[in-house]
Order: sequence, then C-alpha cells, then structure tokens
Amino acid sequence: MRAFLLILFFSWLFGLFFPWWSALIPCILLGAWLLQNPGNAFISGFAGVGFAWLIQALYIHIASDGILTYRIAELMQAGSPAVIIGITFLIGALIGGFSTLTGYYFRKAFID
Repeated sequence: MRAFLLILFFSWLFGLFFPWWSALIPCILLGAWLLQNPGNAFISGFAGVGFAWLIQALYIHIASDGILTYRIAELMQAGSPAVIIGITFLIGALIGGFSTLTGYYFRKAFID
C-alpha cells in the first residue's frame, strides 16, 4: 500500500513538470527499493501510475468541459471521450506496471 501511494504521488507530481516518461523514474526506483515480489511490483506500478493518469485525464476533461477529449475522440474515431480516458488509464497503467517490475528485477539481478 505504501508503494502504491508513493508511486501514485510521485508519478502525478513528475507528470506535472516533466515529459510523460518521467513516471518511469519513481516506478523503477520504488520497485527496486520497496517491493519484495514481482506480483506486488507490477500491481503497485499498474495501479499507481494508472490512477495518476486517470485523475489527470479526468481533471483535464472537466476543466475543458469535455471539449478537448471530445475532439480527440473524433480525431481518433473512438466514438466517446470515455474511451479516450480509458485508453489513457490503460497506457499509463501498463507503463507503470512494467517499469516497476523492471526496477524489481534490476535489484534482483544486480543487488541481491
């Protein structure tokens, strides 16, 4: 739970100031430092970054009255802004899960 909250906070914070891939940095570091098995590593990163990106996508959707997400949905022929927000969650969650798993395996291979 601690790893999930730290990943959620730091990936959200880094996402405000740095490019999208900056969410990998806290995931890799916390995966190597805190997590003790690969299942927990993947789930913590998956949920942490996924929810951070979901919160940010929902904030942007609400702040722009849905205009931005509606236009992106039209551009990508997705049909609905909810699909775009769901895809955003899924991409962020997979990035977070695999990068946290990478941090865990890095520690396992080189430190342990």
